[in-house]
Amino acid sequence: MVKVCAEDAVVQIESQVAEALGPQRFNVWFKNATRFTLTQDCLRISTPNHFVGEWIERHFSDAIHKAALEVTGGECTLSFAIDPTLAKGLPKKQSDRQVEFIANNPERLAREHLRSPSLPVQVALKGRMEDFVVGTSNRMAHAAVQDVVEQSAAQYNPLFIHGGCGLGKTHLLQAVCNGWTQRHPRLRWRYVTGEEFMNDYVFAVKAREMNAFHKRYRDIDALVIDDVHFLANKRATQEEFLHTVKAIDTAGKQLVLASDAHPKMIGHFSESLVSRFVSGMVVRIESPDFEVRAGVLRRRAGRLKVAISEAVITYIAESFCANIRELDGALLKVVAQGHVTGQPITRALAERAIRDVIRQTAPVVMLSDIESVVAIYFGLTPADLHTSRKSRTIALARGIAMYLARKHTDMSFPEIGRFMGNKNHSTVILASRRISKMLQDGTAVSWMTPEGCKEQDLGSIVAALEEPFITPPSLGDKTRADRPKQAAGSSQPAGGVPQAVVSGSA
Repeated sequence: MVKVCAEDAVVQIESQVAEALGPQRFNVWFKNATRFTLTQDCLRISTPNHFVGEWIERHFSDAIHKAALEVTGGECTLSFAIDPTLAKGLPKKQSDRQVEFIANNPERLAREHLRSPSLPVQVALKGRMEDFVVGTSNRMAHAAVQDVVEQSAAQYNPLFIHGGCGLGKTHLLQAVCNGWTQRHPRLRWRYVTGEEFMNDYVFAVKAREMNAFHKRYRDIDALVIDDVHFLANKRATQEEFLHTVKAIDTAGKQLVLASDAHPKMIGHFSESLVSRFVSGMVVRIESPDFEVRAGVLRRRAGRLKVAISEAVITYIAESFCANIRELDGALLKVVAQGHVTGQPITRALAERAIRDVIRQTAPVVMLSDIESVVAIYFGLTPADLHTSRKSRTIALARGIAMYLARKHTDMSFPEIGRFMGNKNHSTVILASRRISKMLQDGTAVSWMTPEGCKEQDLGSIVAALEEPFITPPSLGDKTRADRPKQAAGSSQPAGGVPQAVVSGSA
């Protein structure tokens, strides 16, 4: 329970986080970019977009959680949500500083997370199979994971799961590891993200500890890597990863991977890696259908020990169609509204609580998916698209993302520009028109890769990139035309991750 008033507690939490992280990291990732809200025993961290939110969740959750525990004097759950209004207060150069921070600090991040070559054993991860809500949108991925857990070395090898942000990929990968621990306690597995694999490799090279690195990643029974697309455009790390994959495959061990995009849609991945990925089981998780969304809300409400009527469940599930994180944020806001006002949680209360969130969040989630797919294809990060840099590759990717955002969302030109690094609306207009004309003319485009200049027909690129966004809606879902619209003033539509862990004895 909170022992100080919420506003004072938030100030103290922010102060302790700043002290723990240091001024550089706090200013780059938190100043002007986040808003802390404390309600009951939950700390809500609002961020302007998915990129900032996921980075903070992955790297700074421990520091935030520790500060919240010390200030409130009791258990405090962290919840991450997207608040597009925060983008208005972001300096235009802040995205540039975030990209520079990521590019200039891999070795330091490796030292922070991987000081000891002996990582914890038998560590339980958050995701569990029994907590995963199954529906038509994810049934195949769930079945493949179950088979891998049961057999520990199934015919699905490697198993590659892909899909947009917040659809449950990380949950399934962690469920695999927890399932192995329960059913095959002697099986040795390692779970890392693509970023952690790269940081570990960089640190091993610098410290001349490659033998220890090879032992950690090859002398195991199963390797699970989340966000493997992070290795795109990292030639040396990819080469080492390829050797690791070969060693695991030769030994008949299991490899499970997850990415925001299909292997063939990850730019700057070596052909050898892509061919190995597609030689196994590649399965996609779609946006959650109504059955899954309603099931997730019921389960979350049960964990919060709050009685939520089916009318409220149905309203929230129908209002948020993109991913699970939207549902979590909306449910928490409804519960907080009921707690603060002392009123029962009715549909009318829910409508008041999340009306603004519906208007603001639905288009942003779609744009974040577009940014992610486009960035991965060109070997970039969404943060690169937000910067002021204008290299050939970034300018092309940014233009395509703006064109797709205008075509597949209800966002206006100013809104797209604001969410893509506070770009001027005229920049979005010009980019959209330029890409549209090039498509009409059948123009080929070129961009730089680590192997040199690459050229391809723009039409084939755009068709491949927008394929995930033109999938027909699941039965029982609203059509796109029925989904919540952007706030008034919009123009009409145009055509947290744990550190590396190991199971089993060393």
